[in-house]
Amino acid sequence: QVQPVESGGGSVQPGGSLRLSCAASGTMSTFYIMNWYRQAPGKQREWVAGLMRGGSTSYPESVKGRFAISRDNANLYLQMNNLKPGDTAVYYCNLAPRLGVSYWGQGTQVTVSS
Repeated sequence: QVQPVESGGGSVQPGGSLRLSCAASGTMSTFYIMNWYRQAPGKQREWVAGLMRGGSTSYPESVKGRFAISRDNANLYLQMNNLKPGDTAVYYCNLAPRLGVSYWGQGTQVTVSS
């Protein structure tokens, strides 16, 4: 059973950086697609980064150029730079070993405030 576990959240000032990590049983290379999502209070969950097994990445315009998704054998990462108050949310890791099956972590809080 895959159970992703996120870490690395916290509070940061605008313009600051954070790196989130997501660990799960098994190596990251076994997953077909790996994603990060976020959910702000009162809003729907929003996709913020995706990484395919072959290495291709994708981002929505709202974070492109500021966020970077990567992985090693043990962890999925989300490097977040030039953070803005609008990035405040709970960030979730989503791992899919194959199409139609995915697993969610419990989330990690990111707060951007002066």
